[in-house]
Amino acid sequence: MANLPVEGGDLASQILHALDKKTPLISNEDFPASNFTDLKAALDRLASRRMVEYATLQREEVHLEPEGELIATHGSHEARVFEALRTAVDGLTIQELEKTIGDKNISKLGQGKAFRDKWITKTKEGKLKAVADSIHDAAKEQLLSIKETRTVSDPKALADLKKRKLVRVQKLIDFKIEKGANFALEIPEEATDLTAEMLTSGAWKTATFKPYNFQALGAEQRSGALHPLNKVRAEIKNIFFEMGFEEMPTDNFVESCFWNFDALFVPQQHPARDLQDTFYTSDPVLADMPADRKYWEDVKAVHQGGKYGSIGYRYPWSGDEALRLVLRTHTTAVSASMLHKLAATKGPDGRPLPARYFSIDRVFRNETVDNTHLAEFHQVEGIIADYDLTLGGLMAFMDIFFGKMGITGLQYKPAYNPYTEPSMEIFSYHAGLGKIVEIGNSGLFRPEMLEAMGLPKEMRVYGWGLSLERPTMIRYGINNIRDLLGHRVDLNFVQKNPAVRLGKA
Repeated sequence: MANLPVEGGDLASQILHALDKKTPLISNEDFPASNFTDLKAALDRLASRRMVEYATLQREEVHLEPEGELIATHGSHEARVFEALRTAVDGLTIQELEKTIGDKNISKLGQGKAFRDKWITKTKEGKLKAVADSIHDAAKEQLLSIKETRTVSDPKALADLKKRKLVRVQKLIDFKIEKGANFALEIPEEATDLTAEMLTSGAWKTATFKPYNFQALGAEQRSGALHPLNKVRAEIKNIFFEMGFEEMPTDNFVESCFWNFDALFVPQQHPARDLQDTFYTSDPVLADMPADRKYWEDVKAVHQGGKYGSIGYRYPWSGDEALRLVLRTHTTAVSASMLHKLAATKGPDGRPLPARYFSIDRVFRNETVDNTHLAEFHQVEGIIADYDLTLGGLMAFMDIFFGKMGITGLQYKPAYNPYTEPSMEIFSYHAGLGKIVEIGNSGLFRPEMLEAMGLPKEMRVYGWGLSLERPTMIRYGINNIRDLLGHRVDLNFVQKNPAVRLGKA
């Protein structure tokens, strides 16, 4: 087939004609004015037809920073200080020197170096005076040489100049170009499609077809991506589901203090209910009374004077305080509501049926924001309601549950929670940090909390919780929680983070 006519200005044609006269070619020497992108495109075009072969060469050039340019033009700071003092025969005060040079910083830095090199001295009158007959400005000479050659032979000297921010190193890419197997001065025309006309005329027999580039990348698909928290959340949800749990509805971010605190046996004077720890709503301020007035009165009785074997907190319980609206501080408020509903159900024996519930959703606390704390985060919570449960059974279940997340070797420490007794903090060894870290909290809900709901005495409830952010940060190697949640999140990280399988390498 015919060859494509190539204009003299075409870069691909220039490369072919230059190769016909000289080989190999070095791009920065033979095509110094060519744009890198245009040159690479032309070489790829020729290399795909095997007309040329090229290799990538990397080199470094040293360029002067603005301060380096200033020294190369006007001299080093110490040389400028010396010249200013040499011109003033009787010397200058520090203020006069600064005014003469016109830059306080240059004057200050230059004095120190000039004193060390014994170019200047200080007189009895407190003036600065030049004492050397002449000086050699090595810094200016060195920077002028760098500006001309764009190289520094001594690595230590280069490191020192970079540290002083006088120079910068720029990496450059050149190409070594040689003739290919199909070298020619003209680019042959290549067909991109096999057409009906070619088949009819037989032209396909002599046609040159453009080869397929199987290494070419497809167009980037800007599709949606799951946030790392959602990936870890899905894994934890699967663990709950395979262990027979039912997900609780957690769509109420705003709860009354009754469900968030009082129903959980948290006294109204507890520090967690203070403004510095909790977000209260300003409009509306109060919730409606719960429909179950008996339950309301039983909770009041447990707090105020004691009931169901408890002596209570013995303080005047306030209904208005219990009706205040708050951004929920934990999803345990939802657990309390679900247990209250469970108490109203009856199984074949007339008692509530055993149940397993879990939730994973947002909670809010008036925290000081730092690397590990936010005012908004996610809580993972599970509860098991059954008969004749024991503390040992809770510990055994925790070993199984966290084992499915790849967390083993649990350790337990006694703790205090208003609504669980006994209570335990859960710890495990973190190989990445090289120490034991807290991973969750657990306990058995208090009898006076459960019996007020209407649950039978013999029913016990396990409860435990952990944050969603902690395992996610550990899994993805994130040190600052603000890089995981909030306005600082890198969208590239969200789009390209790998899938996660808890408990698997």
